This record gives sequence, structure tokens and C-alpha cells, in this order.
Amino acid sequence: MALFRSRRVRAVRVCCAAVLRVWEDGRIVLVESGARPGAFTPPGGVLRLSEPLAHLGFAADDDHHLRGSLSTRSIEGFVRWFESGTGREDGEECLRRALAGVLAEFGVPGQNLSFARLGIEVERSPVELRGFEFFDLAPGPARDRLLALAADSRVHTVLSATAAEVAAGRIGNAVIAPHARYLTSEVAENAR
Repeated sequence: MALFRSRRVRAVRVCCAAVLRVWEDGRIVLVESGARPGAFTPPGGVLRLSEPLAHLGFAADDDHHLRGSLSTRSIEGFVRWFESGTGREDGEECLRRALAGVLAEFGVPGQNLSFARLGIEVERSPVELRGFEFFDLAPGPARDRLLALAADSRVHTVLSATAAEVAAGRIGNAVIAPHARYLTSEVAENAR
């Protein structure tokens, strides 16, 4: 009988994304999540990898996206790698790719989109690591159309929320994704 236990290396779930803020008059535009009906999130997408990350202990769910699992021993190195921006899709490139379908669905022109980078945030918990690269959508037809859709009560898949609603995590029956709070708080303040 062994008097010791083998120590298993724990893993955390990882997801890294580029997130877009469309903000006007104290309200932020949110779109319904395709994966979670009834949940609203800022527009965005999961970043893609341009190199394998096995050397960092990362196992991707598929070959292309920054979503998977990571050994807890590798968290610090992974965060440094993520913040460096190397070996992965640029946040602006990710937003252009991810938004093409979303914008087309709403009849929003998606060409020549311009973004202003707000910053990076990394959230850690005992079971999850989430990295976000945040951007503002520059003025133009796409921004104007998204704001109009959010203001239209007949459109149920796009809405706008105040900072207080985002902090509460709800607007009416709609659930608001927790990472939206970064777009109404210190990340937004640092960009000004």
C-alpha cells in the first residue's frame, strides 16, 4: 500500500477574445450570443492562434482558436505570451473577421472598419483564465447602424445598456455577459 498520492497537474479552461465597445450617451451596445440565447455580450470573437502552444502547456479545443485548457503551472508564462501579442491573431484582425457575419446579418456595412485599442484584461479564477483585448469602434456607417438597431424596440437581438445595468448583469430579462463591465469601467477610463 502506497503512503503517498500521485499529484495530478490541474488544468484551467482558457478563452481569449477581442471585444468591441460601441458606446454613446452612457449606453453600450450588446448583441445576443449565438451560443447562449437570452444572454447579451459586446460584439467580438475568439482570437486565432498562428503557432502551436504545446510548449506553454496549452491544449487547444481545435487547431485554430485560443480556447482550450492550460496546465496551472503554465499560467504566468501564458499570460506573458498573450500580452505580448505574438503568435496569435491581432485583435483588430479578429474583430474584422468575427464581425463580418454579425454585421451582414443586420445589414450593416462591414468594410473599412476602424478601431481604437482600449487595453488588455486577464481574468483568473481557480478553474478559468480569460484574456480580453478591448477596442472602440470608430465613427462610421457600421457604428451608426449598430446604434440604430440597439435603439429600435422591434429588434430583439441588439440592445443597449447603461453602466448600472451592466454592473447588475441584467437588462429586463436579458443576462449581460460579465466581461461587458470592463467596457464601462477602468479600461474605458484608461483610454480617455
